[in-house]
Amino acid sequence: MNAQQIKPPADAAIIKGEIADYWYNDGILYSYSKSTKRTVENIRDNVWLVKKITGNKTVPLLIYLRPSPVPDKATRKFSTEQLPQVYKAMAMVSKQGLAQFIMKILFRLKPPPIPMKQFSNDVDAREWLKQYL
Repeated sequence: MNAQQIKPPADAAIIKGEIADYWYNDGILYSYSKSTKRTVENIRDNVWLVKKITGNKTVPLLIYLRPSPVPDKATRKFSTEQLPQVYKAMAMVSKQGLAQFIMKILFRLKPPPIPMKQFSNDVDAREWLKQYL
C-alpha cells in the first residue's frame, strides 16, 4: 500500500479469509481487504472468522482497503449491523477518496455504528486506534 506499511511480526500467523486476510497483534486486528464482492453470506463467514481470531472479543481494526464491487442493499445493511459485534473502532488506510466512498455507500442515511477514520498511512492509523485498546 505504501512505504510505511506495518509488517506483521515474523511469528505472526496470517489468517486467510474470503474477503480479507488478517493478523492479530497487541490487541489490534490488521486486515488486508480483497477486491471480492461482499455478500451477506461472505460477511457472515467473515464475522465468524474474526470472532475466532479474536477469541470473540470486540477489537480495534486497522484495515488496508482495496477497491471492491459495491454490495447490494441487504449486504450493506447486514454489514453495518455486524460492525459493533466484532470491532470497537476502524481505522481505514487507503488511497485518497476510497474510504470516503465506502463510508458514503455504507452509511448514507445514518452515521457509522462505531468510530471510523480514514488515514493515508498506517502509523497514524495505529496511533489513533490505541485509544480503543
